[in-house]
Amino acid sequence: MRTRIDPRRWSVAWQVFTLQLVVVAVVVLAGVAAAYLQARQNSQDSTQRRVLAVARSVAASPDVRAALASPDPSAVLQPLAERVRLDTATDFVVVMGTDGTRYSHPNPSLIGKPFIGHIDAALAGGVVLETYAGTLGPSERAVVPVTSGGGTVLGLVAVGVTRDAIQRDLAQQVPRLLGAGAAALVLAGLGAVLVARRLRRQTHGLGPDELGRMYEFYDAVLHAVREGLLLLDADGHVVLANDEACRLLDLGPDWRGRRLDDLGLPAPMTAALAGGTQVQDAIHLTSNRVLVVNQAPARWEGRDVGTVLTLRDHTDLQALTGELNSARGLTEALRSQAHEAANRLHSVISLIELGRTDQALDFATVELAAAQRLTDLVVGAVAEPVLAALLLGKAAEANERGVELDVDPATSVPEGVLPARDMVTVVGNLLDNAIDAAAAATGPRRVRFSGWVEDSRSEDGIASVVVLQVGDTGPGLDEDSAARALTRGWSTKTDQRLGGHGLGLALVGQAAHRHHGTIEIRGAGDAPYLGAVFTVRIPLAVEVAR
Repeated sequence: MRTRIDPRRWSVAWQVFTLQLVVVAVVVLAGVAAAYLQARQNSQDSTQRRVLAVARSVAASPDVRAALASPDPSAVLQPLAERVRLDTATDFVVVMGTDGTRYSHPNPSLIGKPFIGHIDAALAGGVVLETYAGTLGPSERAVVPVTSGGGTVLGLVAVGVTRDAIQRDLAQQVPRLLGAGAAALVLAGLGAVLVARRLRRQTHGLGPDELGRMYEFYDAVLHAVREGLLLLDADGHVVLANDEACRLLDLGPDWRGRRLDDLGLPAPMTAALAGGTQVQDAIHLTSNRVLVVNQAPARWEGRDVGTVLTLRDHTDLQALTGELNSARGLTEALRSQAHEAANRLHSVISLIELGRTDQALDFATVELAAAQRLTDLVVGAVAEPVLAALLLGKAAEANERGVELDVDPATSVPEGVLPARDMVTVVGNLLDNAIDAAAAATGPRRVRFSGWVEDSRSEDGIASVVVLQVGDTGPGLDEDSAARALTRGWSTKTDQRLGGHGLGLALVGQAAHRHHGTIEIRGAGDAPYLGAVFTVRIPLAVEVAR
């Protein structure tokens, strides 16, 4: 059974090589054929020009005119014509009378016989150029008149070259044409081999069907994967970005071919990823997202071909982690308060058992009044329930750590200032940092929260702005630390066992920016809160100025 050759199963390189070879062979053969036809036409044209020039030269000779007027023209014209024929490498030079009688011919036996061919135009003073089969066979011939000084036609001169002689001359050029064609075919074949080898390396010997399926699979995977994927070439230009990467980085439609630092990413993220160094689970912030970034060099056969970046969206996870930490802190505070409440209850019971009921009542009333006073203050000042619950929880947590959380009595925060999650992110992180700073202080350990609504005049009118302010009695921040406090990775904590340092304040800045707000940091506040002061302003509404 014969094996059927299926070109579709060949590799792309082999198909291209075969196609190139066939095309080159056809082009070379067509070129050789065209060159042969052109050479034949040129040979015919040049032969016609040559015989015409020889005929005119013979017709213009005085010896020919004199011989035509002599009694025996052949005696002079035959040797003259033969000499010219040999000198000019033509096949015949025939001088004839006006009646067509030959006076010369390469075959002397034909002298005196009529010329075979057309002479009417030459008798009229013109020129005859034709291909005609005479006594010597088909030939290219020219017939011109021999005229006297007055223009009278005295005779005719015919000069010709047989077609066999032309073919012999043309046959001498065929080997050169074939040699040039063979050389062109060899060079083109070598070029096709080089192109095929390069294409084979680039396609790894895969066929078009395999490449098509691979592209379809890879494209489907890139669009379906839930992680962002960026591929950079060796020069740092983006060559591939899947849908998730475009979404996470807010890439425009013109991302292809641009450098990483030209994509509008935050400067810390660009600086951390520059140079193609390996990065593992690094947390970076964009304008509205928290991303976990991994970066590794892409290598093929031992050489670096670029860089691979993967991106995971941890925005929701980070927010939930913050909420979980707040809940965990509140739980610890409640557990501690429950333990302390049990101690106080035992104290009240012991006082009653000792018969000191008045002291027991006073002790219980004072404790209850202190707790209720803070609750009433927070609930009355803060209309946002999430913020109120957060402040009460942080107050319990601060009390557990020996820090007093004060809520400014003049605080007034309306409901709906921020989404609940962003409110927890902003106020929770600011309070956590303030409590940490106050707990590390040697003097009074106090944290103050204030909130109010103020009007800010701008070119667009009067904007209502909610101000959230947190101050502490900690050591404060120097000018450089205050300038870098919102940068991801900045932290005053030195305990490396705790993860997430340097992210809280960056998240606060991100949330404020997302709601078109601002955050102001002062390295030192006013007495008695001499530590750092963080002020967040969130616009509420705009009223047109009148």
